[in-house]
Amino acid sequence: MISHSRRHCVVELQALPSRIGQIRRIVSAQLRHWELDPLIDRAALGVTELLSNVHRHAQPDKTCTVEIELRLGRLTVSVIDSDPRLPVVHETRAEALETCGRGLALVAALSEAWGARERADGPGKAVWFSLTAAPAPAAPVRPVQIRATPVREPARSVLLAVDPGAVATGLPVASPVGARPG
Repeated sequence: MISHSRRHCVVELQALPSRIGQIRRIVSAQLRHWELDPLIDRAALGVTELLSNVHRHAQPDKTCTVEIELRLGRLTVSVIDSDPRLPVVHETRAEALETCGRGLALVAALSEAWGARERADGPGKAVWFSLTAAPAPAAPVRPVQIRATPVREPARSVLLAVDPGAVATGLPVASPVGARPG
């Protein structure tokens, strides 16, 4: 189910790898609609990491809700699941070769703030991050030069209908073009 108002969007899903790409596209489209294009990459990466954590760790099931909200110049992305265990950031060294466990550190690095809280309405938690929102810059306005050249109207042609019988004899009358003299 997808519901959204002008500045709020909620998507319920199973956190399966095949669905994570769909959610990235939904988040990207919503941010484009809100004219927050500069935030798309960071928001999509952050929601991917949070959904991946639900897929890897959430118990008893992978059902979750993604909520994005724009309020007072701040975009907040939340992933809510039914697992009551709060996430833990793993300390990693730069030379460490671990291939997982860096998701929350990445979310912390790409966002201005992040956190986790227990759900007030039942078992589970919400993990969220926020970004300062600024609308996409408008395309620069470039002045257009317009040359003002006077328009000259063609000379007006005057057509006269002349009855050849009314013309006085002695005046030559032009023959139509292509007519043979008789």
